[in-house]
Amino acid sequence: MSPRLRLPLLLALLLPVSGPATPARAAGTAAAIAKPDSVVVLETVEGRIVIRLASREAPKTVANFRSLVARGFYDSTYFHRVIPGFMIQGGDPYSRDADPFNDGQGGPGWTVPAEIGLPHVRGAVAMARMPDAVNPAKDSNGSQFFICLADRPDLDRGGYTVFGRVISGMSTVDRIAALANTPGIARTISGPNPQQLALIRHARLEPAPKPAARRAAKTVQPATPK
Repeated sequence: MSPRLRLPLLLALLLPVSGPATPARAAGTAAAIAKPDSVVVLETVEGRIVIRLASREAPKTVANFRSLVARGFYDSTYFHRVIPGFMIQGGDPYSRDADPFNDGQGGPGWTVPAEIGLPHVRGAVAMARMPDAVNPAKDSNGSQFFICLADRPDLDRGGYTVFGRVISGMSTVDRIAALANTPGIARTISGPNPQQLALIRHARLEPAPKPAARRAAKTVQPATPK
C-alpha cells in the first residue's frame, strides 16, 4: 500500500494510512540508540511534555519511536487532531504543509507490529493504526501517536499499542486539547485541527529522572554505631 494512498478514515481514532510493513528496518535503525533509561521530551508551543517509554512491554514500538525522535522526524509537526476529554494525536509529517485535510494520512513509510497489553489510562501514549477491516493484525502506524486525556477501557478492547506514559506535562496536554475550542481552526472529518497552534518545536531523548527514593539512598550516609 502506498504511503500516499488516501482512504476514508472513520475509525474512532481516525487512524492513518501507512506504507508497507517493514518493522525490521524500523527496529534495526533504532538499535544503536535504544536506551531503556531514557525519556522523550516534546517541546511544544504550549509547554513541555515528558514521556517515559515502556521498553519492556513494547520494545519494537519504543525502538522505532526513539529512532524517529533521534533523527528529528517529529520536529515542526503538529498535533493535528485534538478532542477534549478523549485524546490529542500527532506525528504525521503531512501536518507540516498548509493543508489540514491531509493530516492523519502520513507516516514514515512502514508499520510496526502490534504490542498490545498496557491500558489506556490518562497520560498513556499509544500508536495510531488503520482499522481492523484493512489491518487485522492491528499493526501500528510507523509514526503517528496519541496521548489519552482520560481512562479509556474501550480502547483497551479495541486493541492499540500503548508504549509510554506522560510523567510530566499533562497540563500542557490539556492546553493543547483545549485548542479544539479556538475559533477559526480547521474542522476536519476526524475532528478539530489547530495546526501551528499545536506545534511540536522539537523532540529529544534525555536520561530518565531517577526515582526520589533511589537518589536519597545514594546521598544518605549510614549511621555510625556508637
